[in-house]
Amino acid sequence: MTSTAPALGRATGRAQPRDRRKLADNLTGWGFAGPATLIILGFSLIPMVWALALSFTDSDLMSSGRNVGLDNYRALVADPVFHQALRNTGLLLFCYLPASLAAGLLVAVLLNRRVRGIGFYRTCFLVPYIASATSAGLLMGYIFDRDFGLLNGMLVKVGLPAQGLLSSPSQAMLVLTAIFFWTRFGFTVVIYLAALQEINKEILEAAAIDGAGRWAVFRHVIVPSVRHMTVFLAIWGVIDVLQFFDLVMTTTKGGPANATVTIVYYIWQLAFTYFTAGYGAAVAYTLFAGTLLLVVTGLLVARRRGAMR
Repeated sequence: MTSTAPALGRATGRAQPRDRRKLADNLTGWGFAGPATLIILGFSLIPMVWALALSFTDSDLMSSGRNVGLDNYRALVADPVFHQALRNTGLLLFCYLPASLAAGLLVAVLLNRRVRGIGFYRTCFLVPYIASATSAGLLMGYIFDRDFGLLNGMLVKVGLPAQGLLSSPSQAMLVLTAIFFWTRFGFTVVIYLAALQEINKEILEAAAIDGAGRWAVFRHVIVPSVRHMTVFLAIWGVIDVLQFFDLVMTTTKGGPANATVTIVYYIWQLAFTYFTAGYGAAVAYTLFAGTLLLVVTGLLVARRRGAMR
């Protein structure tokens, strides 16, 4: 027993400084992460909880309002503007997402080459994405204006009739979809381009030696190699579309006749134009639930098909 006591004491002595260093490292880590954690709690989680409570009231943001239970959520079923916002957002998602993924991959393949001026071409696709949405909206508002727009001026000069564009209920949402595609397309290209540069060159060379043509290489080598990025971009695109607000705000403001109102823009109208914040919070949480459902479903389908391996 006497021989083991000094050894135990030495082991305990070595463990104590190690524990102190571990504690010091943890405190240092929380010292750096603490402010960011407080910001996240203060500006994200706490407002989310507050908005959830708000969705069960008839608050106008000036007062707490009275509790109305699930009345705000029941009102969504009979709200024609909410249904119109769902249709507009669904149309945007249906038109934008497949076109963005397909065209983004094709353009990335074209840009993944060593040719003269390739850096300039890559920059041209990225600039619309990094430009502010406000400036893009104001620019496109000028181009697609019905009376003084650049596009209608060009159409008239070549003998074609002027179009309603952003002032036409039948054309406005399609024009906004095209603008949205132009502003977001560069991000898809950059992500796909990064994925293409990670593909092993030996695989491409082996396919070429085996006699595979360009289409065969694209279909059987490139597309499977970037499918994990396709899943990421699809989920990112869904979230991006469901949050579509800025271009609507700077171009059409939901008009004409609610033809371009989206879910997020409708939430903004309810809270800050009509001062029905409780109902707006209910719409916001309905959007949150729908987004979560779409994202989780997409991840499960991708995992089942092996696209995330």
